[in-house]
Amino acid sequence: MPQTIHRGIKALVDEANAEIETLSAADAIKAAQSEEVVIVDIRDPREIEREGRIPGAFSCTRGMLEFWIDPASPYAKPIFQQDKKFIFHCAGGLRSALAAKTAQDMGLKPVAHIAGGFAAWRDAGGPTEKWEPKKKDE
Repeated sequence: MPQTIHRGIKALVDEANAEIETLSAADAIKAAQSEEVVIVDIRDPREIEREGRIPGAFSCTRGMLEFWIDPASPYAKPIFQQDKKFIFHCAGGLRSALAAKTAQDMGLKPVAHIAGGFAAWRDAGGPTEKWEPKKKDE
């Protein structure tokens, strides 16, 4: 028998967007120029390799986000312990809304996400660069 979903992705994203700061791509491009901002790319490495990335963005796949934010986690990353603003993005703005909401719920602040994600950033003329994964022998 198929599962019955009571709160689908649309509801989850709508709820997240109601509780977090959402930046336009143009505002995110301006904000990224500040030393007080960390752009967090939550896309899968294959997406980053295929589409490119925002120069200087910190890459954190969505699946590791909570573990990398929590200072009590054995996987905690020092970047998330800094007193900075964290602006999340994904490909189109859905996963990053959920990521920003999760980060905010965990106590990370301030946080925001980019409406329209990487595509909106690129289309607004934001800087991008190609990225290739490290080879195992490097």
